[in-house]
Amino acid sequence: MPKFAANVSLMFNEHPVADRFSRAKQAGFAAVEYLHPYANPATTVKQWLDDADVEMILLNTLVGNSEKGDCGLAAVPGRESEFREHIEQALEYATTCGASMIHVMAGVVTEGTSRKAAEVKCIENLTMAASLAKESGIRLLLEPLNTKDVPGYLHTTCSQTKQIIKAVKRDNVLLQYDFYHRQIMEGNLAELLKEHLDIVGHIQFSSLPGRHEPQHGEVNMAYLFDVIDELGYIGWVGCEYTPKGETIEGLTWGQAFGLGI
Repeated sequence: MPKFAANVSLMFNEHPVADRFSRAKQAGFAAVEYLHPYANPATTVKQWLDDADVEMILLNTLVGNSEKGDCGLAAVPGRESEFREHIEQALEYATTCGASMIHVMAGVVTEGTSRKAAEVKCIENLTMAASLAKESGIRLLLEPLNTKDVPGYLHTTCSQTKQIIKAVKRDNVLLQYDFYHRQIMEGNLAELLKEHLDIVGHIQFSSLPGRHEPQHGEVNMAYLFDVIDELGYIGWVGCEYTPKGETIEGLTWGQAFGLGI
């Protein structure tokens, strides 16, 4: 049976952030993703986790200046010092809160930069970041995003991401496989997961269109949950979706897994 982690950046959003951890626990989740914890001190987030008795498994690096089009800085030449600051900050939160994974946002290929130059810069920055993360036993994740939501993002397919991972040559740099992005960009979801399972460090899902609970939309997520089991994947599966209404009301899909009951 898959191990599901609630994404408290999106789920339980009818409650204040500080209450979402305990709400997740009450709904049957043992772990959470908290993508952007930086508005609160790491020690405060750790207290919320301890009070709720849930594990934090994942956070993201900062994106940079989103108003100016930033979506991560790993692949952006000339902003290496900012990227290092983002990595160091993410590592501080991860170590304080006990999270074992950080999603490193690569960024878009900026004007005047070739895709090849951006990829080289990304590999260079990731190599540095992976060495820092290794000291704390933390894995770095690369997630190929879709071009509809994030035009110009550096890596948008599993094969592109695999090339970067192979070039970095660090065993703590892995693929974050999100069914939502993969359906938009590549399809053939079960076979694609099987093909890249050896480098998958984390899985996420949502419906599409709409990015809601898995019982909605065009993808048969119940089938894919079975595939995850059949493949022997033992990592976490993140519920990265925005509920259509009240979070608990939308957890009917999870009742077979002891969630939302």
